[in-house]
Amino acid sequence: MSMLGLADKLEAVLRRDLLTAARYRTGFLLSGGAALAELAAFYFLARAIGPGFRPEGLDYFPFLLVGTGFYTFMLMGINAFLNIVQQAQQTGTLEVLVTTSTPAPVLVLLSAVSAFAGNALQLVFYVGAGFLMSGVAIERANLLGCLAIFVLSVLVAVAIGMFAAILQLAMQKGSAVVWLMGSGAWFMTGTLFPVALLPSFLRNIAQWIPITHCLDAMRLALLEGQAFAGLEREIVILALFSGLLLPLSAWLFSLALRHARLRGTLSFY
Repeated sequence: MSMLGLADKLEAVLRRDLLTAARYRTGFLLSGGAALAELAAFYFLARAIGPGFRPEGLDYFPFLLVGTGFYTFMLMGINAFLNIVQQAQQTGTLEVLVTTSTPAPVLVLLSAVSAFAGNALQLVFYVGAGFLMSGVAIERANLLGCLAIFVLSVLVAVAIGMFAAILQLAMQKGSAVVWLMGSGAWFMTGTLFPVALLPSFLRNIAQWIPITHCLDAMRLALLEGQAFAGLEREIVILALFSGLLLPLSAWLFSLALRHARLRGTLSFY
């Protein structure tokens, strides 16, 4: 597939999603209001806890702000892949899509691009509003480091999202991945409190969850302004996770899709 053809397909997908989003402008206002309400709740929670609690040497509200904002961004990105497959199954378009010349993993990825773009805008609004609310200064932030970590984190979210899509195709249980990330894994990744407060066996498990390193690295780059030398360990870990999980998830997705077509279960949801 040529890069020009891929760009044309991406443009078509983005145009479609932009037109769809324009019909539901009220949803953006509701999302913004919900984000501000959540920020207010976390701000007063941090004030109630008091300045004595400084996780990893940081004020609690910025720690909480980056953790909840970035974790939500990752979770919404993962959920986007599940929604894409489920909607295609429900509308009966999945069978048509898989017969095109574009590889199925590429089609799903292109469809998820607009979701990640929208989620990124929400993340910027959430974190920016939180910094304005609390008066946190980020002059020392390593913006290039933040960008590198953001890109690697997106790749990790894409891989996990593909696994959710795989489970949806194979056994119609893709929501289990989103549930696990939203209800189980969040407390082991340092979203609301440092991983160091967990029991030792949970700390060991947390190190094998990629999002743990996404949050740690983003806090180091954004809040502490660590140079690339201080981010090297987390960047290498995230690169290894994405380098392993991305090709594996793409291969398994193609395999699950092929088996679903042979069994005639593509439209099962």
